[in-house]
Amino acid sequence: MQAMDTAVARLTPSAAPTQVGALLREWRAARRLSQLDLALDAGLSARHLSCVETGKAQASREVIARLADALEMPLRERNALLVAAGYAPKYPETALNTPELSQVRRAIEFILAQQEPYPAFVLNRRWDVLMANAAAMRVNAYVMRGKPSAHANMIRQFFDPEDLRPAVANWEEVAGDLIRHLHDEVAAAPGDAAARALLDEVLAYPGVPARWRHRDLGATPTPLLTTVLRRDEHLLRFFSTITTFGTPRDVTIDELHIECCFPVDDATAELCRALARDAGG
Repeated sequence: MQAMDTAVARLTPSAAPTQVGALLREWRAARRLSQLDLALDAGLSARHLSCVETGKAQASREVIARLADALEMPLRERNALLVAAGYAPKYPETALNTPELSQVRRAIEFILAQQEPYPAFVLNRRWDVLMANAAAMRVNAYVMRGKPSAHANMIRQFFDPEDLRPAVANWEEVAGDLIRHLHDEVAAAPGDAAARALLDEVLAYPGVPARWRHRDLGATPTPLLTTVLRRDEHLLRFFSTITTFGTPRDVTIDELHIECCFPVDDATAELCRALARDAGG
């Protein structure tokens, strides 16, 4: 046995495929890696990886970690792989409003406040809006004419004809970009049933082009997407930046995204400032 294989595992008498093997094959397919490619990236032999995938060997925690690193798996999926291999999950999932994440929340609140008078949101991996600054609420109320949003999920807001969708002047461009992101997320995390369900749900909304039902691998996204919101003759044009936390050790933190919107033109900037003044900000 080669030295690089010593961390792999105990051989087991059963040759039946295991849950961890099925997950590894799904992730290899999603990453377009052969068994040999993954083995080399993880510092294993192809023989031992084959034994793990077929259930002939039980991978150690170290090997699971090396495979997860090679597959660039998010923390939630790393936990799932550990559980499938018979181990306890490694990474906690702490609610954002708990004392343990108070420093994280303070950092987020600082970013949201500094973004005024322009919108900023905090999203999780499901595109649920967890937090938003006052500017985001003002802009939403302005284009929705005070009508409250029916959803706390950004994807649903953009796709539901009874929500934000009618106020998006370039809806097909923006929604098409969101669909590409959803397709990519489903492909990147094949075991994520919730992502698949969200994709299926929004594809079922009226007016969604049939071509969006299939992932477009040949699509070339524009360098910078502009979202154009409208109310009567007034247009608000924004582009966004995404901020994530470096080296997270918690599932919640790993899945947080802070989206900050910036005005594309002076008219948008002035309207945002006017909304803030009218609100007493």
